[in-house]
Amino acid sequence: MRSETRTEPVDDSAPGDGLVKAGVVVFAIGAVATLVTVAPLFLGTDPFPTVAYLVSMLMGVGFALAAAGVLRSVAAQRRQARRGRSTA
Repeated sequence: MRSETRTEPVDDSAPGDGLVKAGVVVFAIGAVATLVTVAPLFLGTDPFPTVAYLVSMLMGVGFALAAAGVLRSVAAQRRQARRGRSTA
């Protein structure tokens, strides 16, 4: 039984996975910043400084990072499919 268990970790991450994960984190930070910057409109308080609005633009940056990760993953899968088709 002991010989059947794997001891080394399996690396099943595809190319682009890191970009997608980073994009999700950056997008979440931007989304929270967007909610914070919009809140004074509803609460009737003074608006935040320009830096807060610049941080909210991270939402778009995160989306672009995640999209780049997906495109990188698609490209890697297409290369792998072409290699498999040419050897068969």
